[in-house]
Amino acid sequence: MAIATSLDGQVALVTGASRGIGAAIARELAAAGATVVVNYASSPDAATAVVEAIQGAGGQAWAHQANVADEAQVEAMVKAVLEKEGRLDVLVNNAGITRDGLLMRMKTDDWQSVIDLNLTGVFLCTRAVSRPMLKARSGRIINITSVVALFGNAGQANYSAAKAGVIGLTRSNAAEFAARGVTVNAVAPGFIESDMTAELDKEPILKAIPLGRMGSPSEVAGAVRFLAADPAAAYMTGQVLQVDGGMVMR
Repeated sequence: MAIATSLDGQVALVTGASRGIGAAIARELAAAGATVVVNYASSPDAATAVVEAIQGAGGQAWAHQANVADEAQVEAMVKAVLEKEGRLDVLVNNAGITRDGLLMRMKTDDWQSVIDLNLTGVFLCTRAVSRPMLKARSGRIINITSVVALFGNAGQANYSAAKAGVIGLTRSNAAEFAARGVTVNAVAPGFIESDMTAELDKEPILKAIPLGRMGSPSEVAGAVRFLAADPAAAYMTGQVLQVDGGMVMR
């Protein structure tokens, strides 16, 4: 008997969903039956395209602009979702940026902007949805971290630190929310074909990946769909799923 992965009747908020991994996650959750709120910061046309693609495939979605590093905007976004849909079942904290550079040359602004969006943004969004989810005694929070959180990466001290922080936040929140039936897990993608990896020298990367290829956004989205599903992942919380082609085996 197949394990159900349907999200029929549920509402999912995906941050940073106008492109790349976020867009793939939005499409995947919509295909599973969820109404998806496509969050974006500064790409309305791209967000609209994601919404239209979902609707064209028979799904339900709408877009909402908000900078997840801004507390007031996050609170307003969650309020808007609850007012329009009456519920919020799944939060996917995907929004993120990179500002790469060697530490000795890294500007404080480049450090802080990555921490603010990639880590504080996860905190703000999680805090905003925690009250309605805990009240409902149900919810799935899925944080997108990275394999660089596990082994670090030269030139990405800010990104690695933020993503490592996301893992700590995931596990702490999982412990806090478990008694109310809310699970908190993370997905750690490896090197995925996206805007962030388009300019990388792929030859040395591929040599470090046992499967010998980079991943696709849809493969990350599949892991998110699994973690969002009930009962498929109902007994999992505080976990980090590595979608990395075997690059980091622990």
